[in-house]
Amino acid sequence: MNLVVCLTQVPDTAARLKIASDSQTIDSAGLSFVMNPYDEYALEEAVQIKEKVSGASVTVFSVGDGSFQPTIKKAFAMGADHAILLEQSTADSFGVANILANAIRSHFDNLPDLIFLGKEATDTNDAQVGAMLGELLQMPAVSVVTSFELDGTSAKLEREIEAGTERLEVDLPLIVTAQKGLNMPRQTNMKAMMLAKKKKIDVMDLAALGTSPDEVGSAQPKSEIVEFMKSETRQAGRKFEGDAADITAQVVNLLANEAKVL
Repeated sequence: MNLVVCLTQVPDTAARLKIASDSQTIDSAGLSFVMNPYDEYALEEAVQIKEKVSGASVTVFSVGDGSFQPTIKKAFAMGADHAILLEQSTADSFGVANILANAIRSHFDNLPDLIFLGKEATDTNDAQVGAMLGELLQMPAVSVVTSFELDGTSAKLEREIEAGTERLEVDLPLIVTAQKGLNMPRQTNMKAMMLAKKKKIDVMDLAALGTSPDEVGSAQPKSEIVEFMKSETRQAGRKFEGDAADITAQVVNLLANEAKVL
């Protein structure tokens, strides 16, 4: 069984982000990057399946540059068997999905049995790559999955929907985007990290795929970031004193004369 996990990296959630001078990117100076948290759930699920299914293997695909290598090494330490880094700079979801689709087709004689991704990257919150990948590869894609059970050549899943949960049974091959609650990603240890350092990351560019940038959509993105803007500082709250009637009168007066909503 061939299992694929598509990984990206994001700024550490504890980091303070600064907008770069072009107003279209984040200033990466001094930032530390980590594996996208939702992708950790995706990777953990794939590794758990590998541990249960004889002969299964996990291959990681990432679109990025050399800075992704520590993130991919962590994926090795968590249990991934192979990794392919697709060296291409693109912030456009459609371009990323196209590159991944071409790489996955090129790597496997047939489509893999399962492709796992996080539901979204925490830096952009686009949540588009999984669905686009499903369309490009002509595979069913189920998003925000919180429960996954492999049953032979099909899978039983649960996913979040408005005010409830949806249960599905879908035949393989299948694309799954992982939501928090799907599992608890394992912690890596020093031995696993040392072994991961010895594993090879295959680096592939667009030319190696036998395609041009135009063919994978990276040269002409479908969307672009126009501007990043700082959010307005919230005004401090007000504290009212007095009995209930007095506080009510103060609030009504402010709503009517200051906020002018009454």
